[in-house]
Formats: sequence, structure tokens, C-alpha cells
Amino acid sequence: MEMNLAEAIREALEEEMAKNERVIIIGEDVAAAGGIMGVTKGLLEKFGPERVIDSPISEIALAGFGTGAAMMGLRPVVEIMYMDFTPLALEQLMNQAAQVKFISAGKLTAPFVLRTQYSLGRHNGPQHSQFFPSFFANIVGINVALPSRPKSAKGLLKQGLRSDRPTVFIEPSYHYFDYTEDVPQDDYVVPFGRAEVVRRGKDLTIVALSRLVPEALAAAEELEKKGISAEVIDPLTVRPLDVKTIADSVSKTGRLLIASDEHSQASVASEIAADVYELDLAFLKKPIRRLHPPEVHVPTSPALEEEYMIDQESLIRAAEELMR
Repeated sequence: MEMNLAEAIREALEEEMAKNERVIIIGEDVAAAGGIMGVTKGLLEKFGPERVIDSPISEIALAGFGTGAAMMGLRPVVEIMYMDFTPLALEQLMNQAAQVKFISAGKLTAPFVLRTQYSLGRHNGPQHSQFFPSFFANIVGINVALPSRPKSAKGLLKQGLRSDRPTVFIEPSYHYFDYTEDVPQDDYVVPFGRAEVVRRGKDLTIVALSRLVPEALAAAEELEKKGISAEVIDPLTVRPLDVKTIADSVSKTGRLLIASDEHSQASVASEIAADVYELDLAFLKKPIRRLHPPEVHVPTSPALEEEYMIDQESLIRAAEELMR
């Protein structure tokens, strides 16, 4: 069935709630309002107020609720409205949920999903548009998923709800409604730690994170018209990170472009580049190129935000420079 990203995420939630009565949802405006962008719309009516719960505005309390409820046997989905506010939840996520299995000698786990989104491209200003997956990728004991397209988003969310670890699930709201793809109606999961080659190519490898996967696919189509065959890889998760699939591609193409909406210093893109240099240095025909936004805060002005953002054209220019 054709679905957009928001619909695919909602369907994953609905299916898992129907399958497992221990799955509950809690967050700011997730119940009566159906979420600020409508992703949880209709779930309150279907599952009731004991399983779809509006919360006070306290990110650390939400993460603490998710940790404690998961330790007691529930499977919570905790929604934090904007990624920018997830650092407020880090104490519970990093010091409690991620470590409880270790410090209890395996007697306790805290398997919950922390859903959030980043609003780059939606003109929400610098405090509502930031993207920093590397914050979470450095935490031992959790999963970090970066869904980019409807089909994989549904399977990744289902996998997160069946994992024995906390999962941070970061959605690009820029793509919630702008395109659709065929999403299977059967029950399926997308495994963590296994990148997807979403387009085959032979001249260069493009690794794109989150919002930039559709942009990279569009750029690859244009590059093909210019005689450049680009292989596009979606990592899907950055903890665990599948470096092998990326390295195998680079050993074939000899060139690597990594595109991410995060800033460059200490980024996931930096980690991918370092790993590929360790594994594939002899195969590289050119130095690895990382494509990031400029080192400034996200502008509030729509026109300036558009200039700030990586797009299809900037990906094409970077790829052509690598091919020279």
C-alpha cells in the first residue's frame, strides 16, 4: 500500500499496539491532539487513554517514565516533540536505561523507544531544527535508528519495539508528507546494524543520513544523465553502525561522499570516514568528502534556511568534484 512516512510510522505503532497490549505511548500532545504533526492521530480512540497518554512538558520525566515502565515489563513509546529537547532526557537515557542491564548483572532491562523528530526545512528556527545523532551514537547499550523512507521506517520501529535495548528513533519531519512508497502490509522488521544499498552504482559511493537519502537518490538520477554512476547507501542505524556494507561499496567505487545534516566536528559522518580509511585506504582514489551544513545556527528565515540546507544540487556538485 502506498504510504507517506508519517502514515508508515503510525501503522507500525498501531500494529504493535494491537499485537502486544504492553505497548503504550506517552508524550506531549500525543493523545487528544494526535501529535503535533498528526503521526499518532486516531490511536487514542482505538486504544484508549490508559495506553495513549498525554504528558506534562518534562523531557527528563518522560525518559524516566519510559525507563521505569520498561523495567517493570511494559513496552513504552516515549515521544519527545523536537530533537532539540532530547538532551534534557539524557540523564535517564544514558545513566539509567542504557546501563541498567549492565549494573543489574542482566536481571533488568529497559526496552523502550524514544521517538523524536528534527524539523530542519520546516522554518521552525534554530531551537527546533537541529540534528545531532552523534550525541546518542556514543552511548553504549542503546540503539539509534535514522528512518528516512516509509518502508524502512515501519520495519525499524517494529524492530525497536521488539529489541531488549532502549532505542532512539529520530525522524526527519521534512519528509513526513512529501512523497509515498509501497509499504508491505505483512508483519516485518528491518534489522538494526545492517545498512541498505538503495541504489547500485560503480563510480562513487554516496552515504546519506536521514533526510538526505531521498535527496541523494534524486541526485544520483541526475548524475546518471551525466555519465556518473552513483551507489547510494542508507545506514538505517548509527548504533549499531554497519561499516562493512559501506566499505565493500567503496572498495568497488574508490570514492566516498558522506552527506549529513549534522555539523562536521565529531559527527557520525566523521566516524564513517575514519572507519572507511582504516578498512579501505588502499582502494580510495580520492580523499573522502563529507558534506555538512555551514558552521552556523539554523536560520529562521525560510530563504536563509534554504541556503543553509544540503540539497540535490549541492550533492551533485560534491559528487562531480570527487569525479574530477
